[in-house]
Amino acid sequence: MPAFYKEWGWRAFLAIKKGLVMAPQPRPAVFVGQNSTLELCNTVAHFGFKDVLIVTDKPLLELGIINPAISRLQERGVNTHIYDGVQPDPTVEVVDNGIATLKQHNCDAVLAFGGGSSIDCAKVIAMAAANGLSAQECVGIKKSKVPAVPLFAVPTTAGTGSEVTIAAIVSDNETHAKLVVADPRIIPAAAVLDSELMRGLPPHITAATGMDALTHAIESYINVWDTEECLAYGRTATKMIFDNIAQACSNGDDLEAREAMALASYFAGLAFTTCLVGYVHAISHQLGGKYGVPHGLGNAMVLPHVLELLKDSASKRLAELAVYTGLGDESEPEDALAQKVIDKVWALNAEIGIPRTTDVIREEDIDAIVDAALKEGSGYPVPRFLEREECVNLVKGLRAA
Repeated sequence: MPAFYKEWGWRAFLAIKKGLVMAPQPRPAVFVGQNSTLELCNTVAHFGFKDVLIVTDKPLLELGIINPAISRLQERGVNTHIYDGVQPDPTVEVVDNGIATLKQHNCDAVLAFGGGSSIDCAKVIAMAAANGLSAQECVGIKKSKVPAVPLFAVPTTAGTGSEVTIAAIVSDNETHAKLVVADPRIIPAAAVLDSELMRGLPPHITAATGMDALTHAIESYINVWDTEECLAYGRTATKMIFDNIAQACSNGDDLEAREAMALASYFAGLAFTTCLVGYVHAISHQLGGKYGVPHGLGNAMVLPHVLELLKDSASKRLAELAVYTGLGDESEPEDALAQKVIDKVWALNAEIGIPRTTDVIREEDIDAIVDAALKEGSGYPVPRFLEREECVNLVKGLRAA
C-alpha cells in the first residue's frame, strides 16, 4: 500500500479527490435519433460560430461519413476546417498538431467527430487553445484558467461516453503511457447520439466498445463512492447493454439496438465521470500503453477477471444489478446473485467474440504491468485494494497458453 495511504488512510485521501470530481458538473445538450447530427449542425450555426475545426481521423473522412455534417454547416454559413490526424490513443504530439491547426484557421469552435480518441483529442485541443497551453501542460486536474473553446461532439461508437465526461486520455509521445486530463471545462456543450452513424461499425468494434461501456457502468456502480443518480445511471446502462449488445453485434442494421447502446454508453459516462472506474481500467490501460491493445477490448477481457476477485467485497451491488437486470430474484442469496452477473459477463464475451486471452503479454513485462496497475488502481474508490499476488495471477491468466 502506498505510504500516503498508510499515513492518512486511503479513504481520507480519496475523500480529497472526491471533492474534485463530485462537484456539480455541466452536461451537454443531447440530440438523440437518426440524423440528429444535422440538428446539432443547425445548433452550431445558431450560436453564430464562423469557423469550426472538425477533429476526426482519416478513415472516417475517407468513408464520407462526415460529409453531410460539413455540407449542413457550410449551407448555414459556417466555414469548416479539417484536422484528420487523430490516431488510436492520440499522443501529445497529435494533440499539439491539432492545436496548431485551430490557431492557423482562427477557429472559434471545435466539432469532435469519431470514437473516443477523436473526442478526447478535441477536448484537449479546445482546452489548450483557449488557455495558451500545450497538450502536456493540460495533463492533470483542472489546469484551465478560462473556459475551453466551445466544443461539440458526434460519437460514432457506443462505448467511451467521452461526450459527457470530465476526462480525456492522451498518450506520451515516447512511452505511450496514458496521461489523464481532467477538467469540467472540457465537457462538450452539446452532443448527438445518432444510431445511423453507427450502422456500419463492424461486429468486433461494436463488441469491444459496448463492453467498454459495460465496464464503465459496472465499475462505477460497485465503487464506494455513490449517489442515487450515479447508481441509477449505472444500473440502467448495465441492463440496456445486457439486453442489446448481442443484437447490435449480430445485426448492425438494427438501429433500435444501436440507439439503445448509444444511450447506454451515455448513461455509463454520466455514472463513471462522477464515481470513477477501477482495476479493470487500471490493468487495461497498461495493456494499451505497452502493447497497443484497444481500450475497449482490454476492458472486455479484464472485466470478468476483476469481478471474480472483487465478488465478496462488491456482492451487495452486484446482487442489485442481478435483480434489476432480471438475472435473479431478491429471494436468492446475495453471493449467488453476484455470481450471476459475473457469469453473464463471461457469457456475453463468448457470444460476441471477445477472446479470453491475448498473446501479446510477455512474461518479462508482468511485474511492471502489475506495479503500474496497482498504482493506478489505488487512486480509484474501489471496493477493496487488490493484493499484488492476485493481480499477478490475473495478468498471467490473460496470457495465451
